[in-house]
Amino acid sequence: MAGIVAAAIVPHAPRLATWDGAPEFGRPLIEGLRALGAAVRALGPDTILIQSAHWVCTFDWYVTCQAMHEGVCIASEAPDLIPGQRYRRNGDPALGAAIVTTLSEAGLRSRENRSEHYSWDYGGVVPLGHMDPDGTLPVVELPVVVCADLAESRRVGGLLDVAAKAAGKRVVLLGATALSHALVRTPSDWPTPERMAADAAFLDRLEAGDAAGLADELPAWAKANEAEMGGRVLATVLGALEALGPCLDGRRFGPYAQSSGTGNAAILVAPAD
Repeated sequence: MAGIVAAAIVPHAPRLATWDGAPEFGRPLIEGLRALGAAVRALGPDTILIQSAHWVCTFDWYVTCQAMHEGVCIASEAPDLIPGQRYRRNGDPALGAAIVTTLSEAGLRSRENRSEHYSWDYGGVVPLGHMDPDGTLPVVELPVVVCADLAESRRVGGLLDVAAKAAGKRVVLLGATALSHALVRTPSDWPTPERMAADAAFLDRLEAGDAAGLADELPAWAKANEAEMGGRVLATVLGALEALGPCLDGRRFGPYAQSSGTGNAAILVAPAD
């Protein structure tokens, strides 16, 4: 059946770009991404839809509509960590166009990104490089939108299911984001105990399928825990999960782990059997 069939939160820190370059504390996250990728492929999706916390658009919901994504990713904030990582993956212009149409018809500002010079940020390259290293699945990328608040991002999540159905596509949504995101300069530092506890409670509830409750409480949670990009990616993922109905079941892949004071985990949520 077409539509969003599952949604996940995935780590994307630039230190995780390659196994050899990753710190010891980051390698279990990579192992989790690899296992998550196998689980995603087992669902038989037509396309991966990934929202990256590092593709930041100010006003509009741009959507990649290129037939092929090919280029070199450089982590502009840390070029020593990702000085130039090549990627090549098929796109899905039909799904991208369907998302733009659906959002526009819902009164939101959305545009197609068809630039042949567009290059991916590491929020897309890092998790997909481990989850689907052979590029077997087409990919469409979404940004976070600065002028979109959490309510709009949550609404967009639900509309992504509408768009996937309109395109006749089975889609898995990936939200490339940390949980708590109070950055510090020491890579091996954990979040504060209070934020680790908040992350743990969030993951427990998500694993239990409480997407609607988490979405309702997200504005306060995101502010208290300095969620990455204000919690916008989390809001989109939760909105998409709400569209799947109230009976949801989550599964974690790998541990909860740190990266420069942030909390990171890989978790996949789908309708309960």
